[in-house]
Amino acid sequence: MWCAVGVTWRAGLQRSCAFINGCAHDVPVSCRLWNCSVLVRSSVSQPHHERKDAPAMAVPKVKFNNGQEFPIFGLGTWKSKPGEVTDAVKHAFAVGYRHIDCAFIYQNEPEVGAAIKAKIADGTVKREDIYITSKLWNTCHRPDCVIPALKNTLKNLGLDYLDLYLIHWPMGYKEGDELFPKKDGKMLYSDADYVDTWKEMEKAVKLGLTKSIGISNFTEEQTDRILAIAEIKPVTNQIECHPYLNQKKLIEYCKSKGIVITAYSPLGSPDRPWAKPTDPQLMDDPKLKKVASKYGKSTAQILLRYQVQRGNITIPKSVTKSRIEENFKIFDFELSADDMAYIDTFDCKGRFCHLNDVNDHKHYPFKDEFPVKS
Repeated sequence: MWCAVGVTWRAGLQRSCAFINGCAHDVPVSCRLWNCSVLVRSSVSQPHHERKDAPAMAVPKVKFNNGQEFPIFGLGTWKSKPGEVTDAVKHAFAVGYRHIDCAFIYQNEPEVGAAIKAKIADGTVKREDIYITSKLWNTCHRPDCVIPALKNTLKNLGLDYLDLYLIHWPMGYKEGDELFPKKDGKMLYSDADYVDTWKEMEKAVKLGLTKSIGISNFTEEQTDRILAIAEIKPVTNQIECHPYLNQKKLIEYCKSKGIVITAYSPLGSPDRPWAKPTDPQLMDDPKLKKVASKYGKSTAQILLRYQVQRGNITIPKSVTKSRIEENFKIFDFELSADDMAYIDTFDCKGRFCHLNDVNDHKHYPFKDEFPVKS
């Protein structure tokens, strides 16, 4: 049962979310981030025109436990259709985004790669100034599959290396060409253990195929298992995170281990394919609208600022140019401590992306929330 800000409803989501984030005035803005205090250039609210000579605002960075720095804000590409994502990434680069979050399972890596190639070619960005993340899909957990899967992603993106590569989920599916291998309607699982997968992720770093490695959708216990055998520690744990699922306990744990959180679905994933008309809409929450009105910002901007101010890398998805621009304009204001605490109270364990159709997998991460029915 969910208790979602005054609305009680039963989680009945059945589908997988593995397909499953002009000129500027010099205005110093203190961006109080976890392990990070920076001054950034704050852009004025005016229409952005794609020009090579338009200066891009610098996005604050977090420092990973391996010393690498990484932008705290980027563009997510989950649910971005192949016909739309190239233009979205191009526009994001023109606006000032330098971090693009990808995954093999999103099935749009070649289109993202086309945008990267085009914007490097026209001088908008240089390869060394952008940060590209991708993820190992569940059918490639067996150790001998990891490096080939990463090389395939690099080919799709037209890159020689990634800046960050993640294990997308802790549970492995049966190896093969099918992305969701099933028999009689039931998912087929791999015998591979993500601990063994991690050793191959470390090999990818040593081979120069990726600068950093991390995990996604891992619990405390699962992260502990990785840390117990790791020669190279995960730099981030990418998890669903928004006010209805603020993940405070997991964030505190990861922080204690030197692991940065990356928040996916920070806007509550309103366009998730399995959403029902009766599901709560985070961005329509009256309490959130009241906070947004106070700051003269949109509810989306409040949600994104909330994550960034917590020190979480934040990756909202959009293919709409105006929203890509609006989402980026979150560095010219700061939420008060009282408002941050108030937004924290929205938490109701409201997980939108749970893959509960595979909750019988031995490594399924949300067994407490979605137990196997007897």
